[in-house]
Amino acid sequence: MLFDDLMNDTVKVLKQDGEIIPDIKSSVQKDKIFIQRSDILIEIGDLIQHSMSNGAEETYKVIDPGFHEQFHGIPAGYQMDVIKLGLPEAKAAVQHITYNISGTNNRINQHSTDNSVNVVNSNPALQQHIAALRNEIDRLCLPEREQLASHEVIDAVEAQVESGKPSKAVVKTLLNGLPNAGSIASIGSFIISLLG
Repeated sequence: MLFDDLMNDTVKVLKQDGEIIPDIKSSVQKDKIFIQRSDILIEIGDLIQHSMSNGAEETYKVIDPGFHEQFHGIPAGYQMDVIKLGLPEAKAAVQHITYNISGTNNRINQHSTDNSVNVVNSNPALQQHIAALRNEIDRLCLPEREQLASHEVIDAVEAQVESGKPSKAVVKTLLNGLPNAGSIASIGSFIISLLG
């Protein structure tokens, strides 16, 4: 009998960093779960969700992954020590998974319908001029303290621009706080003109 024939259950792994690994063939026992795969990483604290044919779902917490390498005819895989979580613990554990997302217009909808509208105020010309300001400050070889202060001013200008409703007066005041150099003044005037 092949080991694969014993893998009659299907589980998914909920990693602590929010990653979900679905459709894993396994054998779920009372305090153990066997998985004959070595291409995934299962760690202490990960959750295993077992969906059963009757529609019920069980959640287990990994106490010891018990990974073993291939040995003779036994394929590499996991012989995990797990504890079964009750409904309240399972809900709490699943809700404490952290989802890290970044970038424009990214979002997560979990068991919900997204009816939101995203408004993105992204002006590539403004971003290019802000990057040019940063480069110019670095090129001027200012004393470290003045350079750090200048980058903080540029960060504040960038925050104003990204706020969606930048104040032209605030941006102008901030730009006046930068070192007095012709190149910086011309880049600053471009930024102010782009604000309308």
